[in-house]
Amino acid sequence: MQKTLLATAVACGLLIGLPFDLAAQTAPSPQDQAQVQTLLAQLQALKASYAQQVRQLRELDMQVQALQARLAGKTAPGPLPAPANVPPAPEPQVAQAAPRTDEGGHAGSVAEAQAARQEAPTRSLKDALQQEHALFDRRFTLENSINYARYDRSQITLNGFLALDAIFLGNIAIEDVKSDSLTYDLAARYGVSPRLTLNLDVPYLGRKTVYQKGGAGGSAAAIAEEQTTGSGLGDIALSANYKLFAETDTRPDTVLTLGITAPTGQAPYGIDWKVIERDDDQYIRFAVPEKQPTGNGVWQANLGLSAVKTMDPAIVFANIGYIYSRPRDFGDINTDPQTVNPGSVKLGNTYYFGAGVAFAFNERTSLSLSFSDKLSAKAALRYKGSPWTKVIGSDANAATFNMGVTHALSQHTTLVSMLGIGLTQDAPDFTLSFKVPYMF
Repeated sequence: MQKTLLATAVACGLLIGLPFDLAAQTAPSPQDQAQVQTLLAQLQALKASYAQQVRQLRELDMQVQALQARLAGKTAPGPLPAPANVPPAPEPQVAQAAPRTDEGGHAGSVAEAQAARQEAPTRSLKDALQQEHALFDRRFTLENSINYARYDRSQITLNGFLALDAIFLGNIAIEDVKSDSLTYDLAARYGVSPRLTLNLDVPYLGRKTVYQKGGAGGSAAAIAEEQTTGSGLGDIALSANYKLFAETDTRPDTVLTLGITAPTGQAPYGIDWKVIERDDDQYIRFAVPEKQPTGNGVWQANLGLSAVKTMDPAIVFANIGYIYSRPRDFGDINTDPQTVNPGSVKLGNTYYFGAGVAFAFNERTSLSLSFSDKLSAKAALRYKGSPWTKVIGSDANAATFNMGVTHALSQHTTLVSMLGIGLTQDAPDFTLSFKVPYMF
């Protein structure tokens, strides 16, 4: 009995002393508590510094992106977004920052600024765009270009009748006209404002045309040939581009073009023609002009509308327009050097349209493919005291397929090459042009 009581007392003593022993073993020392407080303070300081740096980076990125969007012409001019005093946050949520826009229309968040930058075309696309549309973020551009065009037209003239529905009796005349023209054009483009650009084009032309005719006595072997040339200043053109609407997600960049062309070149009316005649065969007889003209000879006004939509990594463009030709009086519109007949000339008005696409290979090089067409009505002549008479065969449909490559040579200079292939008889067989715009 005494042993049982002694064992029970010892067990109770152990159970009572056990919690005190565990508490003594787990109680933190003052040194450990001080270390924990120091680490927590350092952690809070790092979090606060990180939050402040994130806010500064976000605000700086917004300012840079907004400035780039303004330079790309995507936003209206105005003050840059000012850094905002954001209260410190222990865990900043940069990716979930609410988009905002300032009063000037600039991007007010990183996402909007990046979207504006992505919509802006690259340097290579902008160089291609300037040839088909208009750019307003370039203060002044001076462009030198050389264009070569080749025409080759053949026509068979039958003067006679068919006998027994199979035999032709009469003269067969083969006429062939081959023309080469080289044009140097000096163009200046000045950006007056973010919505208005003025353009001046001054061309200088050199032309050579070879006329051939055969068919004396019904034989195509007898051929006469004559060559004429002409060179000089062409028709100077002055135009203005005005941006109607800036590009958005659902609307293309739309530009209105107004232009006027002055008849500064050599007019084709009143030029004397000379008669070519073979001494041994009087059947070969045709007339050719003494020199080639370098201009249209009349005042013209141009009204056009072009649109561009950015579809990264390409842009799609289209244009449509109308050219009005004002009638003009001349002291002599007769081709006979022995006769002087004053009169008036009225060229047919012209409608034109086109569309194409440009792809960027990289930041400096792009490729453009386009189709263009011009539809011209018949011209009319009126001798003094006579009614207007339409000129047969003066209407035209000139359709061309164009392929161009642009390459940025430096920060200010670009090389633009363009090949045009004629799709109709009234268009040149092919044209080849090289342009070098220099941006100041």
